[in-house]
Amino acid sequence: MIFAGLLLLAVGGVDLVRTVFRRASATVLTVGLSVVMVTAVVIGLLAGAPAAGFAGAVVAGLWLWLMPDRGHSPASIWPAAGVGALAALAIVLVPADHGTGALGRVEIAAPLGPLSLPALVLLLGALTYLLEAANVVVRAALERENIAPAPDPSDEADDDGAEPAIEAAVLPKLGPGQVMRGGRLIGPLERAIVFGLTLASAYPLLAAFIAAKGIVRFPEISRDGDGGDRAEYFLVGSMVSWVQALALAFLVWWGLRS
Repeated sequence: MIFAGLLLLAVGGVDLVRTVFRRASATVLTVGLSVVMVTAVVIGLLAGAPAAGFAGAVVAGLWLWLMPDRGHSPASIWPAAGVGALAALAIVLVPADHGTGALGRVEIAAPLGPLSLPALVLLLGALTYLLEAANVVVRAALERENIAPAPDPSDEADDDGAEPAIEAAVLPKLGPGQVMRGGRLIGPLERAIVFGLTLASAYPLLAAFIAAKGIVRFPEISRDGDGGDRAEYFLVGSMVSWVQALALAFLVWWGLRS
């Protein structure tokens, strides 16, 4: 579990830093990314799994190269599939009790039951990945399929003139200088809800949540033109987002019961 958790924690951490410090200087960004990678290595050392920490740092570096947060993604969505496959192999091949080290067999009480250090790292790694790295994968999937929504006069561009966020809703008219940017939170919050409901085995609530999103977005989709760009944009983006949340929920469930 510690190997899979550090992979996800490092990949999710570098993408989160890259987003937070997007407009910062190159030096600040480099320092932030370095801190994430060093943290993964330190956790691995303290947990008695140094190979896991170094592997997480290396995979995070490859992720930054293959999955840029802006512009063309040369490897499309395959790096995400690779990270998922590595994490699953780690769950299968690495013993569940591997990774206690100097911290001992510490257990933390949680709704899912007592969590050991490897289990806690796996859970935190999955949540960190879902915050921003999953958004990068959604953008790469839309780019791969060459899908772009039809322009809407009520949509607002980001400060740098880029397209609105993947999950951005149609923005209402606001006063001068006001911009609603709630869409930047919708994707991560949506994945966190899907992830949590799946782990809690609350499948009726999960189905109701997914159906509710379709109902909320139906008016926007129904205004789509003959090309169906917005409907396809919504469906592909949502499906890729949900699949990542469901896959990580299964991975955590598998790890906790291994």
